Amino acid sequence: MGPSSIVKADPVRLEVQLGRLRLANPIAVASGTFGYAREMAGFVDLGRLGAILPKTITLHPRAGNPPPRTVETSAGMLNSIGLDNDGIEAFVEHHMPYLAGLGPAIVVSIAGKTEEEFVRMSARLDGVPGVAAIELNVSCPNVSGGVDFGTDATKCQRVVAGVRRVCSLPVLAKLTPNVTDIAQIARAAEAGGADAISLINTCLGLAIDWRRRRPRLGQGMGGLSGPAIKPIALRAVWQAAQAVRIPLMGIGGIASVDDVMEFLVAGATAVQVGTANFYNPTVTIEILDALPAALAELGAKCVSDVVGTLQFPETVKSVT
Repeated sequence: MGPSSIVKADPVRLEVQLGRLRLANPIAVASGTFGYAREMAGFVDLGRLGAILPKTITLHPRAGNPPPRTVETSAGMLNSIGLDNDGIEAFVEHHMPYLAGLGPAIVVSIAGKTEEEFVRMSARLDGVPGVAAIELNVSCPNVSGGVDFGTDATKCQRVVAGVRRVCSLPVLAKLTPNVTDIAQIARAAEAGGADAISLINTCLGLAIDWRRRRPRLGQGMGGLSGPAIKPIALRAVWQAAQAVRIPLMGIGGIASVDDVMEFLVAGATAVQVGTANFYNPTVTIEILDALPAALAELGAKCVSDVVGTLQFPETVKSVT
């Protein structure tokens, strides 16, 4: 057989669809771990990413929590940033013009103290050039009331529905693992009209300086992220996948293509890379480069071919 008769395999298609939101590939960067992207431009070819989620913004400027705000743990990081940001108007004026020109979908993460604040912010972002979707951060454990909408199914459904009434953009609901039944909250987000669900946010944790007999974070407790929470995140994604029909975005401890594949098989259509960006700024590009071969290893022609294909033991499937 001569060289001219060799048939090349079709490339694996990386495009994914999260409800009304289309991404060029399933690799996104998690809010709070990538700044407003300018900081990472020297390390990452930003145009290759599927989506960028800038740091969460609030209606009004927030100073954040007292320092220390981060502490390294044996298998991750605790943070208590407290949603430090300059508010939505400063974001729209100073950050969105730059973000809009990068190429990837810009999914703006917002947090509100009340349902009204979520609604007002969503209405303000509707129509802003470059905003592809909104992620409702109803799951931040580092601020007072930050998880209220993510731990109460009724409140979660109501805030998602309120946003959908005033905003034409795709809506993602970011859920907290700090609940007893993630499936119930996922169903509430779906009932409210969410296009997709992001999960998980950080797990509430505590680090202690025993010699001083004080917490190591200025706020006391904080959100644990990194490799330590990956098994929790995979469990939550699989449980949510059994409970809802809308797509899922997996988050938690992702640092390699193997991690990504685990989330896809568990039921996520796309993923967000978070803590790994701090110690390996090029991790997303490394994952993107390795992803086609990993998908092809399972015989996949596109990402959706592997999503939710986990073969769980029959005797355990009912335990969710």
